[in-house]
Amino acid sequence: MLTLLAGVASAQNSPPTIYAESLRKGPTHITEDKFEQKLTSANPEYKQRLRDASGVERYDLIIAPKIGEGEGNDKITSWTLGIYDLRHSVYGNLLQFDQESSEQPRDNLYWLNPAHSAPVPILARRIIKVESFYVVFQVKDFRYNPPGTGYVDSMTVELGFTNRDPRAETENK
Repeated sequence: MLTLLAGVASAQNSPPTIYAESLRKGPTHITEDKFEQKLTSANPEYKQRLRDASGVERYDLIIAPKIGEGEGNDKITSWTLGIYDLRHSVYGNLLQFDQESSEQPRDNLYWLNPAHSAPVPILARRIIKVESFYVVFQVKDFRYNPPGTGYVDSMTVELGFTNRDPRAETENK
């Protein structure tokens, strides 16, 4: 009985999974990959070219810091994750659904915001379908510096790219 209660309690404490589909539809599949990226105030950006299933460079993956407001403020408050089509730059970030400020979780999946008031919990697993592939990402760790402030010194993000719906894989485990 105690083991059952512990299992239920841990399931209740596990981070949520939030799913959305990009407005971008199409047949494109991607070269599958999974990795972790550590971002720090000393090394705050990450860029990588993503290849489609045929091996052609098709997208830019960019993780960029958001800096606090105010003149002279160079402290990081959060990061944003973006995927940009190299052939059609007019589409902008394929993971950002609305350019206007919104409290809807779907509109904020791209924003890795550790604030308690953020629309998406920082440790949530995020799945976004873009064309015919899925982008899966989750913050695994983050640190404030100094502690207790809204300034983030480091963040570790797990990223995955797959052509199969990762929600179905989770349900089969």
